[in-house]
Amino acid sequence: MKHILIVDDAATVRMYHRAILEGAGHAVSEAVNGVEALEKALTAASTTPFDLYLVDVNMPQMDGYSFLRALRAEDIAQAPAIMVSTEAEDGDRRQAVEAGANLYIVKPTRPQLLLRYVTLLLGEAA
Repeated sequence: MKHILIVDDAATVRMYHRAILEGAGHAVSEAVNGVEALEKALTAASTTPFDLYLVDVNMPQMDGYSFLRALRAEDIAQAPAIMVSTEAEDGDRRQAVEAGANLYIVKPTRPQLLLRYVTLLLGEAA
């Protein structure tokens, strides 16, 4: 079972993604912004690190780009990250990759597509 951190300020989005990921057999934790996510990632790094991050862009206190840059700057085992946003411009995708995202998905996410990407990044693709 892989452990995934969902980082999104919208409770409904977190519940939607949680249902998809738990339905596929993954353990899920949540954070409402980048500050909380970074704290959880650093705490988990010494015990059971996350296997994947699913990160929103626009959040209060610390946005998704800032979270990924801060996470990638830490000297811990790094897990892949999927950035999920309503922003659909090429510049948004480029900024996500520059911040440390492995993939960029535009909301709303389709369950099958999300699971395909998660499976691929977790190295579980057949």
